[in-house]
Amino acid sequence: MTVSKNKLTKWAMVFSISIVSLVTMNVMFFNATTANLNGPTYKNVSSSKRWRAGQILVQPKPGLSEEKLKQILSQHQAKAIDKISSLRVHIVSVPEQAEEAIVRALSNNPNIDFAELDMFQVPNETIVNDPQYSGSWHLPKIHSSYAWDVSKADGIVIAILDSGVDSTHPDLKDKLVPGFNSVVTDTAYPYSTSTEPGHPHGTWVAGSVAATTNNGIGISSIAYNAKIMPIRVSNDPTGWAYWSDIARGLTWAADHGAKVANISYEAYQSSTIASSANYLLSKGGVTVCSAGNSGINPGYTDVASIITVSATDSNDVKAGWSNYGNFVDVSAPGVSILTTNPGGGFVNVNGTSFSSPITAGVIALIMSANPSLSPNDIELVLENSAYKISGENFNEYYGNGRVDAAAAVELALLSQPKDLILPSVSFSSPSSGSTVNGLVNVDINAADNIGIASVSLYVNGILVGTDSSAPYSLIWDSTTFADGASTLKLEAVDLTGNKAIASLSLNVKNSIVVDNSNPTVTITNPLNGSKVSGSISVKVNAKDDVAIAKIDLLIDGKLLASSSTSSLTYSWNTRKVSAGNHSVQAVATDTSGKISTVSITVSK
Repeated sequence: MTVSKNKLTKWAMVFSISIVSLVTMNVMFFNATTANLNGPTYKNVSSSKRWRAGQILVQPKPGLSEEKLKQILSQHQAKAIDKISSLRVHIVSVPEQAEEAIVRALSNNPNIDFAELDMFQVPNETIVNDPQYSGSWHLPKIHSSYAWDVSKADGIVIAILDSGVDSTHPDLKDKLVPGFNSVVTDTAYPYSTSTEPGHPHGTWVAGSVAATTNNGIGISSIAYNAKIMPIRVSNDPTGWAYWSDIARGLTWAADHGAKVANISYEAYQSSTIASSANYLLSKGGVTVCSAGNSGINPGYTDVASIITVSATDSNDVKAGWSNYGNFVDVSAPGVSILTTNPGGGFVNVNGTSFSSPITAGVIALIMSANPSLSPNDIELVLENSAYKISGENFNEYYGNGRVDAAAAVELALLSQPKDLILPSVSFSSPSSGSTVNGLVNVDINAADNIGIASVSLYVNGILVGTDSSAPYSLIWDSTTFADGASTLKLEAVDLTGNKAIASLSLNVKNSIVVDNSNPTVTITNPLNGSKVSGSISVKVNAKDDVAIAKIDLLIDGKLLASSSTSSLTYSWNTRKVSAGNHSVQAVATDTSGKISTVSITVSK
């Protein structure tokens, strides 16, 4: 993610918001230290390993055929059983207990982009026992009321990838658009198409981003004119979710109109989820993810396609349980957040699970305020307008700062994106003029001032594949093209639609040539039986029905010269040899390994 280098003047005014009466109800508690968070003891989940048994996630390089992938997987007793829609990620069945070993092996295969375990993730939240809390402190803290004068997130659909959303809740029922249950059939729990809550976490998250506001009941939310798309990624009663189900849900949301997606799980370390977030990015959308609640710096690297959020309290101090590190892009309120609870009530919650959707709501305000902004522009606005808690442009606790809705909306209105700079693209390999065969790795250098959306490879005008994430690399099966000259063309497209092209020519040689005979070799000088003296030019010629690989010249059994062509010339100083007869021998080897030898005798 981009680190801000500008510091925006902050709002000094304190804004207030009226809080309507709360409905008192029983609250289900979910504490990160309780035993049930160690994971359910289902048949297909190890409580100690926390990944789906007998299954991994594999993304081949673009251009690799299904048949070639099948061959690679079969070497490990693995088989592709499903594919995540719109991605190249395959759900792969593997022998149980061998998941880690096969992931390691496939990760080292040059034809595979990545392989990873299908991890089982807990929702990121803890709960405070305070259902009577009567204020939403976070809304005036981020200056929401001023932002609402300009933008209320009209026309923006926010996908909530979670445990389902209560469609009957008074503050949510009019906000929902059709959603999706992305969980595949599983022996651990019944298959379901429902997006209703299997655990309250999803309803908590939904209310914190877009609960109905100004309706005389319940609570207020940050992006209250946005629509909520419930994407249920967990059928598990504890709210845990597999990476594959999260990624499948995110691509579905991207294909069905979501412009912002919130994932309140520690999902940013998954290559599969990063790929699905990049897919949403290519459609002009933004993915937001919570940093996690372990209170540590996990050492994760930044993920370009995901905005990751840490949590702050009412004093703009990082919550003690919030994760932190260089992977954090911004921070947002996450302590005592008043939100909706399944069944019609309200509850106060803590966690990066709620700083993430609050940030998603600010992003929705930015999008609505200036629809012309690209995803990269939106992120820049979010980060450049954030309040610099530490006084630094970037801090590992707060990222680029704590989100400020009012400043973000104002900066969005002032932003006029005009990207006139073309991306750069070139071949790293193969090299121009080279001869190739079989599966060819095409490695690509591509860069842009805003960001690369995709790089496509064409061979002789035919699309081979498209890669949308760095490092850019594709597989070209040259056996599907005729032998001879081929032209490879790259087309790089940046996030604002600018295009750049690079091309090269090379030679394809896949046909098998039958070598029917041994090579022939002759010594044309000196002649057999001749007498030599002084410096003699020894000349050798060889021929073959396919090609000569090598010629060796031996005099008196000692190798003195070699050539990789069909001829050899060697200057022999006979002054240094004794009087008498001497043997001159030439050995020709063809490309099939067949050998022929000729010898002559000369005297001095």
